[in-house]
Amino acid sequence: MNSFWTKIITRTILHPKNEIERGEAEYSDYELAKGFRELKINLLRLVRDVFFMAAGILSAAFGLESFLLPNDFIDGGATGISLLISELSDIPLYILLITVNIPFVYLGYKVIGRNFAIKTAIAITGLAITVAFVHFPQITHDKLLVSVFGGFFLGAGIGLSVRGGAVIDGTEVLAIFLSKKLGTTIGDFIIMFNVLVFSAAAYLLSVETALYSMITYLVASKALDFVIEGIEEYTGVTIVSPHSEEIRMMIMEKIGRGLTVYKGKRGFGSHGERNDIDIIYTVVTRLELNKLNTEIEKIDPHAFVVMNSVKDTRGGMIKKRALKH
Repeated sequence: MNSFWTKIITRTILHPKNEIERGEAEYSDYELAKGFRELKINLLRLVRDVFFMAAGILSAAFGLESFLLPNDFIDGGATGISLLISELSDIPLYILLITVNIPFVYLGYKVIGRNFAIKTAIAITGLAITVAFVHFPQITHDKLLVSVFGGFFLGAGIGLSVRGGAVIDGTEVLAIFLSKKLGTTIGDFIIMFNVLVFSAAAYLLSVETALYSMITYLVASKALDFVIEGIEEYTGVTIVSPHSEEIRMMIMEKIGRGLTVYKGKRGFGSHGERNDIDIIYTVVTRLELNKLNTEIEKIDPHAFVVMNSVKDTRGGMIKKRALKH
């Protein structure tokens, strides 16, 4: 490893981990190799985050300029407030996007962390600059198409930014902050917040505009979920059965999925049973869930099965392996 990379590794990775800075020569080859691996991961993650943020900015700007802005439609959240104020005043949208989101960036710094706040500030500024200087053509005048596709591109842009570790609409940050302070759920606050936004739109613009804008918001929410969760939505399945070995073989051979086996004890009845039992946990797609339940029913109709939605996965053998016939 040449001296250039050695200096970068010691100054950015190894030195911050040591309370007392040491000279470069005092680090072993193993420490330098481990630091190089961590530096490589950090750089790859940075490139990935920048790509997602840039794609999110372009998608959101396209949705705003090609669909929403020319037809005087709005969205929910901080972006909706910016659009609403822009419709009622002469203040340019790019200025409002930054101004309205400043409090949310500050809350993001306090609630989530500095890196998130920096990325969010960069993403919001990038969106404002794109709206100001990059002009996309208007696609259609049809109000339904505008509300659907405008919401889709805007929601996809927000979702891509989230995958890059930032947000271009700070409503979720405020929801997280208030949920901790007031004890409300994040979803409840976002709904109440957007009810106020669309009520103001109905009063200040028109009821028709508010209704179409609600369609925009709903489509944007679905697009955001689709981008963040991916095409395949996974379901975690926990299975408790005395026939765990047969079920384990079935999952691997017929479903083609990996699994984890926990050692547990059964609790049943007034005094409780303490029989040892294997507990199986696996992750499948929604399309495979019906087949899994059918196969479990064949082996043990009385098996205890718990299913829960899995938002995201990483690592492990989540991808389906090829079955041998």
